[in-house]
Amino acid sequence: MPFVKLETNIAIRETAQAELASKLSGLAANILGKPESYVMAVLEPGKMLVLGGTDEPAAFVTLDSIGLPEERTAELAGKICGFLETELDISKKRTYIAFGNLKRHLFGWNGGTF
Repeated sequence: MPFVKLETNIAIRETAQAELASKLSGLAANILGKPESYVMAVLEPGKMLVLGGTDEPAAFVTLDSIGLPEERTAELAGKICGFLETELDISKKRTYIAFGNLKRHLFGWNGGTF
């Protein structure tokens, strides 16, 4: 049940948002080795986001998952930053990533928990 959210100060055409959200979903599934059918991806473009005192292109990514491999967060960060550089031309120096390793009994789905 990976959850990935991308918040950025870059404006993205509405017609391109679904495609980018789909790519983000695929990225999360791929880097975590989880079925994409369980991934929820949220894209929030055009946010007021200031990093280091400037509003140059930047991003804040949240990646939560049950069983998130904490020993691989540096590798995951590299892949997420590579994705953002390729898709949105956002420098890795302008990206923060928050990782969360969720406990099964504290995450609900389908009327129950995992």
